[in-house]
Amino acid sequence: MTAVEAAMRLAIAEAQQVKGSTYPNPPVGAVILSAAGDIVGAGGTQPAGGAHAEVMALRAAGERAAGGTAVVTLEPCNHHGRTSPCVDALIRAEVAAVVYAVADPNPVASGGADRLRDAGITVSAGVGAEEVTGGLLREWLHKQRTGRPHVTWKFATSVDGRSAAADGSSQWITSDAARADVHVRRAACDAILVGTGTVFIDDPTLTARPGGALAERQPLRVVVGKREISSEANVLNDDSRTMVIRTHDPHEVIQALADRTDVFIEGGPTLAGAFLRAGVIDRILAYVGPILLGGPVTAVDDVGVPTMARALRWRYDGVDRIGPDLLLSLVPG
Repeated sequence: MTAVEAAMRLAIAEAQQVKGSTYPNPPVGAVILSAAGDIVGAGGTQPAGGAHAEVMALRAAGERAAGGTAVVTLEPCNHHGRTSPCVDALIRAEVAAVVYAVADPNPVASGGADRLRDAGITVSAGVGAEEVTGGLLREWLHKQRTGRPHVTWKFATSVDGRSAAADGSSQWITSDAARADVHVRRAACDAILVGTGTVFIDDPTLTARPGGALAERQPLRVVVGKREISSEANVLNDDSRTMVIRTHDPHEVIQALADRTDVFIEGGPTLAGAFLRAGVIDRILAYVGPILLGGPVTAVDDVGVPTMARALRWRYDGVDRIGPDLLLSLVPG
């Protein structure tokens, strides 16, 4: 592995640490290599209004950045927003080269590579691009491309596709390790969505508790449906903000969440079926426990498939082992 490849791995790790805290900005990581090729600075984008990843890494590197290489997960920005352009900071630091994984698709912020080249800085792109586009920038790039939030349907199921036993009990289909993974992912998303039915049956808090404690930043909790929910429901407690959307139309829900980037659906089979029929789910995360339940409670209701020929086709995006369970990641085929 080259020094630049190792630096990109570290930059990706820096970005992963800040994912969920940078909204509405993308989670970006940056690493500074000295002229001798040593890592002298690293950082991730701070919450909105704070320094971007390149600036954080440059601060850590100080004068050692001169003549060195900046390695960044996203093309350095070239616009004035709440902060100055990152390209200006890189030029002032007198780096000799910039390497980034993915070009910035936002026309307002793009053009950083050209600015750097005009300043005499060597620029390379594409290092780590596959990992970045399919990982930490997946949702943000989707939002830039489509103009709507990226929607993930997350659920836990038995091997035979049941989300609860015949008596309705569902705790716990999957292991402690799988549930811990869910909380890490919750902490990195912008909103968690359930239907009123889930509120009535499970009374969830819908909070992110990585490590067992409430995360400092909590995603927006969203309840969808036309039934009134109790003012005593856990989803209305003070742990996070909650939005109630009085509709059964998935497209109206997506519109109401248009300013969000990364939305999780954690509702029951009715809500999941509605969103699948509407064609607005971009990824499925299925936690599959090695148990058999049988019975009538399936993970999803009618999805509008009358025959095998019209089945909704998805492809595996990843398969991971989490404790005794499997995590299946799927994207539309």
